[in-house]
Amino acid sequence: MLALAAAAPALPGVGGTETRMTVDATALPWRALARLQVPGESRCTSVMVGPRTALTAAHCLTGPRTHRPVPPASVHVLIGYAGGQFARHSIATSYRLDGRGADVAVVTLADPIGADTLRLADADPPTGTAVVLGGYNRDRAEVIEADMSCRVIDATSARLVHDCAGTFGTSGAPLLGRAADGAWRIVGLQVAAFTDHIGGIAIPASRLRPALSAPAN
Repeated sequence: MLALAAAAPALPGVGGTETRMTVDATALPWRALARLQVPGESRCTSVMVGPRTALTAAHCLTGPRTHRPVPPASVHVLIGYAGGQFARHSIATSYRLDGRGADVAVVTLADPIGADTLRLADADPPTGTAVVLGGYNRDRAEVIEADMSCRVIDATSARLVHDCAGTFGTSGAPLLGRAADGAWRIVGLQVAAFTDHIGGIAIPASRLRPALSAPAN
């Protein structure tokens, strides 16, 4: 008789229906994204908000084996990464964590690699706002995969719940929305994916702004 293979469990944040697509890492807004990696420890996504400044999730800078903050010099940021090739690379000279406990880190790089950067949105998006999420998903880590058709499904001052597909590796990726002038803006920062269905949680722009304006350590 035929043996039926057990279905592979769905990845966190992705669910059973594939909605992600490969996008061009050299095109806007994706060329402002960077692959952030700590060799032997972690790999996440980050977004350039200044020539030498990247935003990412704070938990990406904690070693999963040591449970301690990684040394800045071990943090590598690669712009335009696709298939093992990249446009520019730098290492961190320092990083600071959000002092109010949000899962946000501001990384300062040794070299200016972010010629194209993204700005924070002027206001947080209300429930129902159309957004997109792209990053270096662990199952497709050699390219940027994005969900181009999703929405904010619950918005508070502390978090944005969305239905964009994104799994391990997209932590630190920007949740993007369109401003009135059509420009892409960062409306949130991806920090978590749901374990049992599509979607995740992002820190809204209003909570990212104080982290960016705080003085460097």
